[in-house]
Amino acid sequence: MTRPYETAVLDSQGLSGWVDGDRKITAMLKELNDTGSEIVISANTIVEVTHERIRLPRLEWALSRMKIEPVTERAAKAAAQLLKKVRLHGHKHAIDSTVAEVALRQPGPVALLTSDPDDMRRLCEGRVHIVPL
Repeated sequence: MTRPYETAVLDSQGLSGWVDGDRKITAMLKELNDTGSEIVISANTIVEVTHERIRLPRLEWALSRMKIEPVTERAAKAAAQLLKKVRLHGHKHAIDSTVAEVALRQPGPVALLTSDPDDMRRLCEGRVHIVPL
């Protein structure tokens, strides 16, 4: 990831990997941080990664180092429009669409670290650099 990005958006796999200490994700985030990128997540991502075995202190530490974008009514409607435009629907894609919506409204250039690169490419319509995890 040598290109500098103004913003890096994480999906649930990106956040989970950071919380769990995944070497690849941690290295990516260190490089992004070193180049001045702001790390951003959708508030929905917190819900998606939280489970009974999550290390809450580590999660709280990670969250304190990033910008958390709320899912407002306006954001939810925009995410729903993204789904409709690319003909996706249902709970499987709902959180992905809110993550894509967050990525699309960040200052660019934007990198989106995701475990679902195919759907995110569709949702972001080539306006965000997709980094597969």
